[in-house]
Amino acid sequence: MPDSSQPSESDHRQAMQAMQAEMRRKISAAKEKRGLVIVHTGNGKGKTTAAFGMLTRMLAHTRRCAVIQFVKSHNDAVARLLQSPLLSWHHVGDGFTWDTQNRAADIASCRAGWKLACDHLQSPDLSFLLLDELNVVLAYDYLPVAEVLEALATRNPNLHVVITGRGAPEALVSAADLVTEMREIKHPFSAGVKAQLGIEF
Repeated sequence: MPDSSQPSESDHRQAMQAMQAEMRRKISAAKEKRGLVIVHTGNGKGKTTAAFGMLTRMLAHTRRCAVIQFVKSHNDAVARLLQSPLLSWHHVGDGFTWDTQNRAADIASCRAGWKLACDHLQSPDLSFLLLDELNVVLAYDYLPVAEVLEALATRNPNLHVVITGRGAPEALVSAADLVTEMREIKHPFSAGVKAQLGIEF
C-alpha cells in the first residue's frame, strides 16, 4: 500500500523543478564579484577546521594564501602538511590565554600579528587570508574592533578574509558578508574524553 505521507513522483518532480528555477534565478541575478569577509564563531568545534577547508581549496586553485594564528601555539600538523610556495604561515601567539597568563605579553604579540595582518590586507597578490582566533583577540580587548573594521574596509577589494574564534563582536558580525555560528550540542571533553589526535589537533 503506498505511503500517503510521501509525495508522488510527479509532485516531487514539480517541487524540484520549482526549486531549480528559483536557484537559477538567484544565480543569474548575482552579478557582483569581490572579496568576502567571512566569520566563523560560536562555542562549537570546527571554526578553524572549516577555514582550513577553504584554505585547501584555494591552494588547489593555485591562489596565493596566508595564515596568521593569533592564539594557538606552534604545534600545527596542518601547517606542515600544507607547505607550499603559495602559502605563508605565521604564528604570533604563545598559546591559549589561560596558559600564558600574561596580558601585556599577549597584547604585544597580538599587536605584532596585527601589523603583519595589515600588510597582508593590502597585498595585491594575495587571494585568501585566514586570521585564526582574531575573534578571541577582540573579545579580550587586545585590539580595538574599530581599527580592525577600518582595515577590513580598506583592504585589497579582491581579498577573501576568514576570521575565526568564539565571541565575534557584533560590529564585526554586522560588517561581514558571511557569518557561521558553530553551536556545541555535545562534546566528548564534557564526558572526560581527552582531545584526540587528528580531531582536535
